[in-house]
Amino acid sequence: MNDTVKQDEPPKPQGTNISCTRGLASWLQRNDVSLGFTSYQSGRLYLVGVDAEGRVAFHERFFARSMGLWGDTQRLLLATIFQIWRFENVLNPGGATDDGYDRYYVPRHAHTTGDLDAHEIGVMANGQIIFVNTLYSCLATLSPVHSFRPYWAPPFISKLAAEDRCHLNGMAMRDGAPAYVTCVCRSDVVNGWRDRRAEGGLVVDVASNEIVTEKLSMPHSPRWHNGELWLLNSGTGYIGKVDMKTGEFQPVAFCPGFLRGLQFHNGHAIVGLSLPRNGTFSGLELDDEMAKRDADPWCGLQIVELATGDIKHWIRLEGEVTELFDVCVLPGVRKPMSAGFLTDEIHHIITIETAQPPAEGTEAASDE
Repeated sequence: MNDTVKQDEPPKPQGTNISCTRGLASWLQRNDVSLGFTSYQSGRLYLVGVDAEGRVAFHERFFARSMGLWGDTQRLLLATIFQIWRFENVLNPGGATDDGYDRYYVPRHAHTTGDLDAHEIGVMANGQIIFVNTLYSCLATLSPVHSFRPYWAPPFISKLAAEDRCHLNGMAMRDGAPAYVTCVCRSDVVNGWRDRRAEGGLVVDVASNEIVTEKLSMPHSPRWHNGELWLLNSGTGYIGKVDMKTGEFQPVAFCPGFLRGLQFHNGHAIVGLSLPRNGTFSGLELDDEMAKRDADPWCGLQIVELATGDIKHWIRLEGEVTELFDVCVLPGVRKPMSAGFLTDEIHHIITIETAQPPAEGTEAASDE
C-alpha cells in the first residue's frame, strides 16, 4: 500500500480543539512576539498571534509532514516531506491586511530534496541553509543540482546511507554555525536507534567530534542559550541543561508529554509536547513519570519560566493533531499568517518589488 501523502491532498480533518490560558494573549503582547509550530503527523503549520481585540489568533496551513521550522520577522523556512520551503513576508513595514495581519508569509521558493526525513533547520552566518538529514545520519546543506551536500556526520557513522542509523534529530546553532547535535544513540547499523531508545542518547560537539554526554533518553532540540546548552530529554519529559564538564543533565521543568521543539524568549522557554506514540515512544521513563504524577499526556505548547521552572502559559490541541515537532518565535510580530496551496489563494498573491534607482555615477546592474 502506498502511504505517500501528496502536497495537495491533506488527510480528511477530524477536528481539532485548540485551547489556551487566558493570559496568553497578554504574554504575547507584553513580550512583543508571535509563535509558530509544526505538526508533521497531520501536516500543519500553525502561526499564533494576537488580533485587534486582544484575543489569541491562530492561523493554520497544510504542508505535508511539516517538521523543522525557522523564522524571523521577514522569513520562514520549513522542512516538509520532500522539500524545504522559503516563505517571505510580502507586506510593507507597518502594513497590514484587512484582517489585521501584520506579516503575510508567502512560499516563494521550494528546494526539492527528496524524502530525507529532514528534521531541524537553521541558517548559517553566510546565509546558507543547513538542516538535519536524519535518514542519512548527517547535517547537510542544499545543492543546486543534487538532493543535498553533506556537511558533517558523527564520528561513529561509517557510511552515509539511507538507513537512519543513530536518529540524528536536533541541531544547536552557535555564532552562525552548527555547534551540537542530538542523537538517540551511537548506532551504526540500519534503524539501530530503535533498540536503544531508553538510554544512550547523546550530544556530539560538531567542531571537535567529541561526545559531550551519553546519559540521555531520546534527546531532542538542543539549543545554545545564554552560554549554556539546553535540550529536551524527551524520554523523561524534562527540559534542562547539560553540564559541559560532567555531561550530567540538569532538569529544570517537567512537561507532560513527549517533548520536541524548543525556543527561548525573554526568560522563558517555549516547549512542544506530543502524545506518546505506541512503539517508538513507549517503554520510556516518561511512562513512569506520568503514572507517578497521575497525569494524562498533552499535545501542545507550554511556556516555562526559566527562573522558577513554572509553566506560565500553554496551548493545548485535542483531536486530530496528536504530535508536534518544532517551534519558532517571531519577535516584533503581532499577528502572522501564511499562504498555502489548498485553494486558489496563491494564484492571486502578486506583489511587485520596487525598483531602486542606481546610485549616482553607477550603471544599473544587468541580469545578463
